[in-house]
Amino acid sequence: MQARNEIPVYLFCGFLEAGKTKYIQSILEDPRFNKGDGILVLLCEEGEEEYDHSAFSSPLVTVETFDSAENLTPERLEARRRRASASLVVVEYNGMWQIEDLYYALPDDWMVYQQLTFIDASTIMNYNANMRQLVFDKIKTSDGIVFNRVKPDEDIMPYHKLVRDIDRNAQIIYEKLDGTIEYDEIEDPLPFDIDAPVVEIADSDFAIWFRDISEDPEKYSGKTIRYKGLIAKDADMARDTFVAGRHIMTCCADDIAYNGLACVHAKLAGSVKSYDWRIVTGVIKIEKNRLYKRPGPVIHVETLEESEKPDPEVASF
Repeated sequence: MQARNEIPVYLFCGFLEAGKTKYIQSILEDPRFNKGDGILVLLCEEGEEEYDHSAFSSPLVTVETFDSAENLTPERLEARRRRASASLVVVEYNGMWQIEDLYYALPDDWMVYQQLTFIDASTIMNYNANMRQLVFDKIKTSDGIVFNRVKPDEDIMPYHKLVRDIDRNAQIIYEKLDGTIEYDEIEDPLPFDIDAPVVEIADSDFAIWFRDISEDPEKYSGKTIRYKGLIAKDADMARDTFVAGRHIMTCCADDIAYNGLACVHAKLAGSVKSYDWRIVTGVIKIEKNRLYKRPGPVIHVETLEESEKPDPEVASF
């Protein structure tokens, strides 16, 4: 249910000539999308395709252009919305701008309801090889990914893997050159046995496991887990608590960050200190812990074993 005075935002991302304008044009021509309210289109990138205003199903569509991410501010965006008397916003975002620049610029009552990213299958691997961080940036927050210009008999696995290395939940759609549409139904089995008596996490699988437990912690409730982690402990933690985790590189060296789970044991917590490497074995329970903002996976430690650091030390996908 839409909150009072909340402005829904529909965000369309992708690199130049990826098909964003064509898709937005189609929805603005659809009377089911235009329900008589003012619509503001924020155009942050101008390619060869242009909007045909005469084909819009409503005359209450206003297109405003921004040529620099620095010009995106809450005050400017709200002023444009009010001038357009818009109760709904569509954003055609520039593929070379970081998504966070837009999110910081959105007024407090503007809420992104959906983000779709359009990708030209004929050029994306080149973009990924040379501008990996920008590709990662557009996929990581998307609800859906549309690969267009896919050849009819082309192997879609590289595109599937590109997305799933970044986001395991986004819907993937392939729009082929012959006009057919294919929905991605490729299953990605986890590289470890979640139903084993002890779920063994190999050093090379830590990043995948940590992402999976972060996205769906409940399925690990009651499971016994075993993995190698770097210990983090400080004075703000309870005496029976420490963290065991790894530094994870999600995209590139600039985004390496430490990620770990709360571990509790009345005696063993006192036997470790920060920067120790330990193999942790314990039972996961979903419960409150002061390290989390809400109930989350807490490992009730059964054993701690001394260990050498993994090689490589930084986990990745």
